[in-house]
Amino acid sequence: MTDSTNETLLTIRTAFARLAWENPGLTDIDQRIMRAFEQLMLGRPEITDGRTSAVNICAEAGVSRASYYRSPVAAVIKGNLGSPEARRPESDELRREITRLKQSERELRREKPDEIREMRATVAAYANQIQVLALRNAELEADTRRLQAQLDGGRKDMVKQLRRSQEPAT
Repeated sequence: MTDSTNETLLTIRTAFARLAWENPGLTDIDQRIMRAFEQLMLGRPEITDGRTSAVNICAEAGVSRASYYRSPVAAVIKGNLGSPEARRPESDELRREITRLKQSERELRREKPDEIREMRATVAAYANQIQVLALRNAELEADTRRLQAQLDGGRKDMVKQLRRSQEPAT
């Protein structure tokens, strides 16, 4: 057993001892509820899945929930479970972690579709810009070919730029 489990078990047994001292007439049902709670806290359930709930405590103890709630042990158990220093069995801690991770996963799944939609819109905008630029590039290439053909054709109505001769530096 880990130190935290030992501390929790000691806290529970102390609370149950105080209850037995304050209520000398504890019934067999009360004793069974205490044993069932200890089993669950140690992570050794015999019947249930190991969660520390009223239903599981009743099932482990073999008593009805009405008997459990009438028992003075129920108040002690509720106090132990409510205290922040009480260590629950690992299975309960793991279940809480699973619940937290599932919630995180749901949040991420909600965020991702928005991000994907945003990225798709960006891709569409970029594709449109690329198409516009490609069309403009094709126009410029056509203009260049036309102008080059005019220069090469030797049309007389066109002015040709003469090449400059290089002047000596003075």
